[in-house]
Amino acid sequence: MYEEFNVVDRWTGESLHCLWRANIVAIATRHADAIDVRFEVNGRPVWIAMPAQAWVEYKNRSGNVITDRLAAQIAGHYLKQAIEDGYDNGREMYAMSIEEVLNHLDVVMREAKHTANLPMLPVIHESMA
Repeated sequence: MYEEFNVVDRWTGESLHCLWRANIVAIATRHADAIDVRFEVNGRPVWIAMPAQAWVEYKNRSGNVITDRLAAQIAGHYLKQAIEDGYDNGREMYAMSIEEVLNHLDVVMREAKHTANLPMLPVIHESMA
Protein backbone atom coordinates (compact mmCIF):
# COMPACT_ATOMS: atom_id res chain seq x y z
CA MET A 1 0.00 0.00 0.00
CA TYR A 2 1.83 3.11 1.25
CA GLU A 3 5.00 1.77 2.89
CA GLU A 4 6.60 1.86 -0.57
CA PHE A 5 5.13 3.55 -3.60
CA ASN A 6 5.90 5.66 -6.65
CA VAL A 7 4.23 8.97 -7.30
CA VAL A 8 4.64 11.72 -9.88
CA ASP A 9 5.41 15.22 -8.62
CA ARG A 10 2.64 17.56 -9.72
CA TRP A 11 4.94 20.43 -10.65
CA THR A 12 8.03 18.78 -12.09
CA GLY A 13 6.55 15.59 -13.51
CA GLU A 14 9.40 13.73 -11.82
CA SER A 15 8.74 10.17 -10.70
CA LEU A 16 9.42 9.86 -6.98
CA HIS A 17 10.08 6.61 -5.14
CA CYS A 18 8.86 6.76 -1.54
CA LEU A 19 10.02 4.19 0.99
CA TRP A 20 9.07 3.92 4.67
CA ARG A 21 12.06 3.79 6.99
CA ALA A 22 10.94 4.26 10.62
CA ASN A 23 8.36 5.34 13.16
CA ILE A 24 9.92 7.33 15.99
CA VAL A 25 8.30 8.75 19.10
CA ALA A 26 9.22 12.42 18.79
CA ILE A 27 8.75 13.12 22.49
CA ALA A 28 12.26 11.80 23.04
CA THR A 29 13.94 13.00 19.85
CA ARG A 30 12.64 16.54 19.45
CA HIS A 31 10.46 17.09 22.53
CA ALA A 32 7.25 17.09 20.49
CA ASP A 33 4.01 15.35 21.36
CA ALA A 34 4.09 13.44 18.09
CA ILE A 35 5.09 10.30 16.31
CA ASP A 36 7.43 10.99 13.39
CA VAL A 37 7.23 8.66 10.41
CA ARG A 38 10.34 8.73 8.24
CA PHE A 39 10.28 8.09 4.52
CA GLU A 40 12.95 8.38 1.88
CA VAL A 41 11.77 10.18 -1.24
CA ASN A 42 14.27 9.43 -4.00
CA GLY A 43 16.81 8.95 -1.22
CA ARG A 44 15.96 12.25 0.53
CA PRO A 45 14.67 11.97 4.13
CA VAL A 46 11.12 13.23 4.65
CA TRP A 47 9.36 13.16 8.02
CA ILE A 48 5.61 13.11 8.62
CA ALA A 49 4.78 14.32 12.15
CA MET A 50 1.56 12.83 13.49
CA PRO A 51 0.18 14.26 16.76
CA ALA A 52 0.09 11.69 19.58
CA GLN A 53 -3.35 13.02 20.51
CA ALA A 54 -4.68 11.37 17.32
CA TRP A 55 -4.00 7.96 18.92
CA VAL A 56 -6.11 8.98 21.93
CA GLU A 57 -8.88 10.42 19.77
CA TYR A 58 -9.04 7.31 17.58
CA LYS A 59 -9.17 5.04 20.65
CA ASN A 60 -12.00 7.17 22.11
CA ARG A 61 -13.98 7.14 18.84
CA SER A 62 -13.51 3.52 17.83
CA GLY A 63 -12.11 1.52 20.72
CA ASN A 64 -9.23 0.52 18.41
CA VAL A 65 -5.58 1.51 18.38
CA ILE A 66 -3.29 2.92 15.72
CA THR A 67 -0.54 0.34 15.31
CA ASP A 68 2.91 1.02 13.87
CA ARG A 69 1.82 -0.64 10.62
CA LEU A 70 -1.29 1.54 10.42
CA ALA A 71 0.65 4.72 11.28
CA ALA A 72 3.08 4.04 8.43
CA GLN A 73 0.19 3.58 6.00
CA ILE A 74 -1.55 6.76 7.18
CA ALA A 75 1.63 8.81 6.84
CA GLY A 76 2.40 7.25 3.45
CA HIS A 77 -1.07 8.05 2.16
CA TYR A 78 -0.69 11.63 3.39
CA LEU A 79 2.73 11.95 1.71
CA LYS A 80 1.46 10.55 -1.58
CA GLN A 81 -1.46 12.97 -1.60
CA ALA A 82 0.79 15.91 -0.66
CA ILE A 83 3.08 15.17 -3.61
CA GLU A 84 0.19 14.66 -6.03
CA ASP A 85 -1.43 17.91 -4.86
CA GLY A 86 1.82 19.83 -5.33
CA TYR A 87 2.38 20.37 -1.63
CA ASP A 88 5.82 18.73 -1.72
CA ASN A 89 8.31 21.52 -2.23
CA GLY A 90 11.42 19.83 -0.96
CA ARG A 91 10.43 20.19 2.68
CA GLU A 92 11.95 17.79 5.14
CA MET A 93 9.04 17.72 7.61
CA TYR A 94 5.28 17.81 7.30
CA ALA A 95 2.96 18.11 10.30
CA MET A 96 -0.46 16.51 10.23
CA SER A 97 -3.40 17.66 12.34
CA ILE A 98 -5.47 15.22 14.40
CA GLU A 99 -8.29 15.42 11.87
CA GLU A 100 -5.90 14.81 8.97
CA VAL A 101 -4.61 11.69 10.71
CA LEU A 102 -8.13 10.41 11.26
CA ASN A 103 -9.24 11.25 7.70
CA HIS A 104 -6.26 9.47 6.13
CA LEU A 105 -6.78 6.57 8.54
CA ASP A 106 -10.35 6.22 7.24
CA VAL A 107 -9.14 6.11 3.64
CA VAL A 108 -6.46 3.52 4.41
CA MET A 109 -8.92 1.33 6.31
CA ARG A 110 -11.50 1.53 3.50
CA GLU A 111 -8.80 0.25 1.15
CA ALA A 112 -7.42 -2.42 3.50
CA LYS A 113 -10.80 -3.52 4.94
CA HIS A 114 -9.07 -4.78 8.12
CA THR A 115 -5.78 -4.17 9.90
CA ALA A 116 -4.84 -7.81 9.27
CA ASN A 117 -4.64 -6.88 5.57
CA LEU A 118 -2.05 -4.15 6.13
CA PRO A 119 1.36 -5.01 4.72
CA MET A 120 4.14 -5.92 7.11
CA LEU A 121 6.73 -3.20 7.46
CA PRO A 122 10.09 -4.11 5.97
CA VAL A 123 12.96 -4.99 8.25
CA ILE A 124 15.60 -2.34 7.84
CA HIS A 125 19.18 -3.59 7.95
CA GLU A 126 22.08 -1.24 8.56
CA SER A 127 23.37 -1.95 5.08
CA MET A 128 20.08 -0.58 3.70
CA ALA A 129 19.89 2.59 5.81
